[in-house]
Amino acid sequence: MVTLKLNKADLNWGELPFSYIKTDCHLEYYFRDGAWDNGTVVEDDRINLSVAATCLHYGQECFEGLKVFEAPDGSARVFRIEENARRMIRSAEKIHMAPFPEEMFIDAIYKLVKLNKRFIPPHGSGASLYIRPLILGISSLIGVKPSTDYLFMAMCTPAGPYFKGGLKPIKLIVAEEFDRAAPFGVGDVKVGGNYAAGLRATITAQNAGYSEVLYLDAGNKEYIDESGPANFFGITQDNKYITPNSNSILPSVTNNCLMTIAKDMGLKVEHRPVNVDELPTLKEAGCCGTAAVITPVKSITYRDKTYKYGDGVNVGTISLELYKRLTDIQNGLAEDKYEWTRKIPLD
Repeated sequence: MVTLKLNKADLNWGELPFSYIKTDCHLEYYFRDGAWDNGTVVEDDRINLSVAATCLHYGQECFEGLKVFEAPDGSARVFRIEENARRMIRSAEKIHMAPFPEEMFIDAIYKLVKLNKRFIPPHGSGASLYIRPLILGISSLIGVKPSTDYLFMAMCTPAGPYFKGGLKPIKLIVAEEFDRAAPFGVGDVKVGGNYAAGLRATITAQNAGYSEVLYLDAGNKEYIDESGPANFFGITQDNKYITPNSNSILPSVTNNCLMTIAKDMGLKVEHRPVNVDELPTLKEAGCCGTAAVITPVKSITYRDKTYKYGDGVNVGTISLELYKRLTDIQNGLAEDKYEWTRKIPLD
């Protein structure tokens, strides 16, 4: 039994890192005999797994990431929760796991936030309550086959802004010697193996002085795929918002929002295959995802050429406006005419 604590956690909210801080509890739901149970509240932040669990040996695991923000009126608001629930279902089904139903997902997140409400960073701190749901295959199997039992977990942690002191433009390098995902593989779903496989390219790039890599398609090395763990977008000289589209790219909830906002700003949006030869035609470039929202890009190195964007120091004006409009909605500072946020009852 978890006792609901009312007072805000004793944290330096304005200096929170973007990292894990233990909260009061997490939730666990088990799938056995063809059905999910009603869930359990667990105070310990460790779990028990069989040494033969399929998630450990064969990578049967998928996850999501979403954020909860405190609005100016003190209410807690979660952003695009339905899209995260639906994407997790797609991820689970693609690797033959039991999907966690959308309504159960939403109810679980509401319950998790209520139980850990003292860890919701106060409005204006620049921080949020980061939610991480996971599904793990937990059956004890040695042969390569789907698990019959699964664990859905929902955990949370208060997290500071991805960039301390504001948005910081980064340098990318096109990684022709590495592939992120093969056509018709699992690049379009959020499974842990994709991120583990990407570490070798990321570390190689960082050792060479870059922040991340920009992948090309695995088939022909002609079209832009993703940038590390994030979608990529560019702003053309004639104010088009272009972003790659292929069946090996994870559909980003953030990118989906940015495309909608870009249209409202008067930009023409093109979600299509983007040839790497288009890099010199861009005036701004960025990566986008839940953690940072937008990571502006100041340069991209492709073979023996480096293409620079903006002034190399400041965020481009269009990228900055996109970032502001989206984060204002998330933080309750602007009207949510798209109905992207949901108020979570905390009483």
